[in-house]
Amino acid sequence: MSHTAHSEFGEINRLVIKPASNAFSSDKKIAREWQKLNYLKAPNFVLANEEYENFERVLKDTGTELLHLPVGEGLSIDSLYCRDASVATDFGMIICRMGKEARAGEPKAQKKFFADNKIAILGEIIAPGTLEGGDIVWLDNKTLAVGHTYRTNLEGIAQLKAMLEPKGIEVMVAELPHYRGPSDVFHLMSILSPVDKNLAVVYSPLMPISFRNLLLERGFQLVEVPEEEFDSMGCNVLALAPRRCLMVEGNPITEKRLRDAGCEVTTYNGHEISVKGGGGPTCLTRPIFRGV
Repeated sequence: MSHTAHSEFGEINRLVIKPASNAFSSDKKIAREWQKLNYLKAPNFVLANEEYENFERVLKDTGTELLHLPVGEGLSIDSLYCRDASVATDFGMIICRMGKEARAGEPKAQKKFFADNKIAILGEIIAPGTLEGGDIVWLDNKTLAVGHTYRTNLEGIAQLKAMLEPKGIEVMVAELPHYRGPSDVFHLMSILSPVDKNLAVVYSPLMPISFRNLLLERGFQLVEVPEEEFDSMGCNVLALAPRRCLMVEGNPITEKRLRDAGCEVTTYNGHEISVKGGGGPTCLTRPIFRGV
């Protein structure tokens, strides 16, 4: 196969996004929803659109094909973070079932979008299973790591394994801590972003010891995010291609460590679209195909 979804770092050549104008819709919608969705503050609609246009320009400049999710009836402002409602595999998309009740409609909307765009679907997580895309990280083309979190339960993980293990994919579980509890957004991708086959950005204080050791055994060099850059999403880094990184500005220590590891780093102002809602560039994007 000429393309693979089995990586977090191959060159992106097809990507699904949901523009802020489609997710936020209006200041009125933001005002209704931001508190119950645990945003730090209400995003400003006009500024969010400006930020998003700059963010999208960076993606366009890579030459990738961009597909835009539509507004979608009954979806919350959280639908901006389109990574979470699906998982990309070489065998088709897996449609998730959200652990956050307010986001329950997103997988169905993405399923319709994929069908309309002739993107294959492998399967769907069904009740009582929950699985969110932010808890899924490809370590290599045969190994998938999944976080057991408040958003992704054991039944969801069992269904994921049932879909992928018969196809020769090893699914490894990372048991994540309680941290700030069920209402917080805490995914495996909050503490792990592979940016090449042997390089990953990590926040070690919240990483299970056994899982961290496993990364080291697999030959990963770890770029450590300092404590003061965790909440500003220093660990949330999107690889546009191997060692070509996109991250929220305001994380200079992590940025320097990435450059020292041989990475090219682009930053964007994400005050409205990333920091307030707790979703960095990996959360804002659903890569469909990456180059081998």
